[in-house]
Amino acid sequence: MRRYATLLLMLVMALGAAAGDFIVEKNVRYSEAGERCVADVLHPADTAARMPVIVWFHGGGLTGGDKFIPEQLAGGDYVVVAPSYRLLPGASLEDCIDDAAAATAWVIKNIARFGGDPSRVFVSGHSAGGYLTSMIGLDKKWLARYGCDADSLAALIPFSGQVITHFAHREQKGLSPLTPMVDEMAPLYHVRKDAPPYIIISGDRELELYGRYEENAYMWRMMKLAGHPATYIYELDGYNHGDMAAPAHHIMINHIKKILSDGKN
Repeated sequence: MRRYATLLLMLVMALGAAAGDFIVEKNVRYSEAGERCVADVLHPADTAARMPVIVWFHGGGLTGGDKFIPEQLAGGDYVVVAPSYRLLPGASLEDCIDDAAAATAWVIKNIARFGGDPSRVFVSGHSAGGYLTSMIGLDKKWLARYGCDADSLAALIPFSGQVITHFAHREQKGLSPLTPMVDEMAPLYHVRKDAPPYIIISGDRELELYGRYEENAYMWRMMKLAGHPATYIYELDGYNHGDMAAPAHHIMINHIKKILSDGKN
């Protein structure tokens, strides 16, 4: 998939998207905390534009993976920021989450000079990236460290993300991936009614990783019971944990368009 994304990005850079020419700036530093604290930024050549922004966090179980711009987001409708972040076991779980918060805060504070609109920042990611999306959007302390309010985000859109404590962190504690745990490092611990719009997308419950659909379904229910007015959940029948990311973009983009077009969630 990443090979196709790279080819599409090359085409965008060569021919320009419908909205105008686009540029990919590689390895833009958002923090001095580590070598991996850099991001790729897809933005219009006309930096006077004020386009909606998608921050995209890669997956990899918090122990691997690297930044990339999904091909489905490279069509010229959005500024896209794809950060890398520090990884376990060389870093702590707190480091991973802090990097996600630092990257998102950097976007809010700096994206205007890349043609993005800091008031329309959507945060998304797949698997570990979905976990990070939920953590920084629901537990407000992470973005508050950087002087930003999580509630200013336009929406949180995790793809098959953990909402209990991440299994890689549990494994570090000697627990099985099948031993559930909910502590302050779990998005589920931070259920609240005043969070940004929350669009949960999962693969098929029979094909997902470690009961991922069921934990997200519980998250959906608890957000609804807490009084959150804009929590949605989708199950992509026939798609496993890895394959669900490609079709999930369609759902994400439709929600983004709706939010942008009429201001309703």
